[in-house]
Amino acid sequence: MPNPRLTGLGSGLFCTAVMFLLACLLHLIGDGSVVAYGVLFVPVAALTALWVRPADLITAPVAVPIAFAAGVLPVAEGTAGFGGRFMGVVTTLALQAGWLYGGTLLAGLIVTVRKIRLMVLRRQGRSTAPPARNGSGGGGAGSVGNTGAAGKRLPTA
Repeated sequence: MPNPRLTGLGSGLFCTAVMFLLACLLHLIGDGSVVAYGVLFVPVAALTALWVRPADLITAPVAVPIAFAAGVLPVAEGTAGFGGRFMGVVTTLALQAGWLYGGTLLAGLIVTVRKIRLMVLRRQGRSTAPPARNGSGGGGAGSVGNTGAAGKRLPTA
């Protein structure tokens, strides 16, 4: 399984491009089922949340619904003309809101778990790391050291 690390913009572009291509494929294969589009949206949302880099975790739950809306254009039904197509997109978004919310919720949960795990790992790394040595000496027999009377470390200038 590949483990790419996408930037915030990259994850949004990835999700949007995949959803648009899947919608075009569904339109070409058959009747352009919006239910199939919604079902395919959920794993794409999960992959987007898994593949975004840790510094950009917050962008995944934001990019996923935008990608759903951008990708729904080929499968949305509507009459000819801009107004008819626009109403078809709005109607499709309203009727398929369950898939939209489900995929966005899944992406949010994955991002939240990844962030909590990252915070725990950082906290464990800080508490188990040995204290840093101050001063240029190695702490040998001839060095004075930076400890006070009670063994506390004093700040260095």
